[in-house]
Amino acid sequence: MDKLTAVVLAAGEGKRMRSRQPKVLHPLCGRPLIAYPLRAARTLADRVVLVVGPNADAVVELAGPDVRSVVQRERLGSGHAVLQARPECVEGTILVLPGDMPLLSVETIERLVAHHRKSRAAATVLTAVVPEPQGYGRVLRQGGRVKRIVEHRDATDAEKKTAEINTSVYCFAAGRLWPALGKIRPDNDQGEYYLTDVIGVLSRAGARVDAVVTLDPGEAVGVNDRKQLAAVAAVQRRRILDRLMDEGVTILDPASTYIEDTVTVGPDTTIHPQVVIEGQSVIGGECVVGVGCHLSSCRVGDRVTLLPYCVLRESVIEDAATLGPFCHLRPLSHVGSRAKVGNFVELKKSRIGRGSKVPHLSYVGDATVGEDVNVGAGTITCNYDGVAKHETKIEDRAFIGTNTSLVAPLTVGEGAYIGAGSTITKDVPPGALAVGRAPQVVKEGWAARKTKKREEHRG
Repeated sequence: MDKLTAVVLAAGEGKRMRSRQPKVLHPLCGRPLIAYPLRAARTLADRVVLVVGPNADAVVELAGPDVRSVVQRERLGSGHAVLQARPECVEGTILVLPGDMPLLSVETIERLVAHHRKSRAAATVLTAVVPEPQGYGRVLRQGGRVKRIVEHRDATDAEKKTAEINTSVYCFAAGRLWPALGKIRPDNDQGEYYLTDVIGVLSRAGARVDAVVTLDPGEAVGVNDRKQLAAVAAVQRRRILDRLMDEGVTILDPASTYIEDTVTVGPDTTIHPQVVIEGQSVIGGECVVGVGCHLSSCRVGDRVTLLPYCVLRESVIEDAATLGPFCHLRPLSHVGSRAKVGNFVELKKSRIGRGSKVPHLSYVGDATVGEDVNVGAGTITCNYDGVAKHETKIEDRAFIGTNTSLVAPLTVGEGAYIGAGSTITKDVPPGALAVGRAPQVVKEGWAARKTKKREEHRG
């Protein structure tokens, strides 16, 4: 079978995005726009060529070393863009994909390529039949074969009634494409070389030009501005949620749930409303993700319970741990199996050991907490001295009393106890009791004397 080269067009300026960054780098459900056609191209093609505009180093870097990139230094139209890719293409079939059409499925592209190869056509166009073709190029047929594509602005009133539109996705026989590209002219109000004109050139030469109609016209929606980006994102989010539900995940309210395309969720996990899961997050099976939780690039084990409104970023939570409600894990935090991190607790670059508890109202930063440790309410690891961060180490089975300040660098030994209300500035040996607080002073009758003095002052 002949080789397939995918040419992905990503040289457009994207002026309607009103952005400093290239249009194809705008994020859509966890991936930049360009990642979607590149993923499809890698899946199907023997070679992938990316056409970018000048000053598009970020696009080239994102594409990766396996993609051959070429620069369209002057933006002279889609036909001119494809011509820039010629030195990197091999003989066989040329598949042309827009860089801003993220909903196009691999299955649809496969159907296009298969038809093109079977029919031995010079060109095959992917088309869509839509109820409102306003603004799209119309596909004009004769005897079932495609004769030409006319842009909306150039179409007659009769031609504008055609509901079949061009999606800008094509298959070409390489040997017919390159000579035809040499014959097109910029005879239009844009002064550009349109790739659509190749269809007319081939048809007039007697070559076979076919069309494959998309089963879902929504796949052919491109992104030209931020409103279209939002509309396409809504479709993509629903696809992601449908896939997860098909895989055994319970999503109680898909309309309010935001999960990115890069996320993996295990079966029998239940996700409550208003949850956001993004980045390279992996959620295990049989978990519960409560209302309003926000996870970014986290790894969560099996049977983990996240109570409402947990915010977790770049952290690891092992099996059967319980977090929340209202806890905050900052990057490089690690919660061991069966551990508990409770109400209004913040962790930063800390490790909580298996079975340990940090139940509420505490800050644990730059710390290592061993197994089966109890950290009382209001405990603070004082990790910053105004210049540098310092580490706190709490060994297995230690007990930290309520309202304790641990002034790092500090080690609390295995099985040691810290009395409530203490400020601890020195290491505590294993099994010891440390109390660091001022002695209590009781003054009998003080309140009555204070009241009398206040009344005399008023008199």
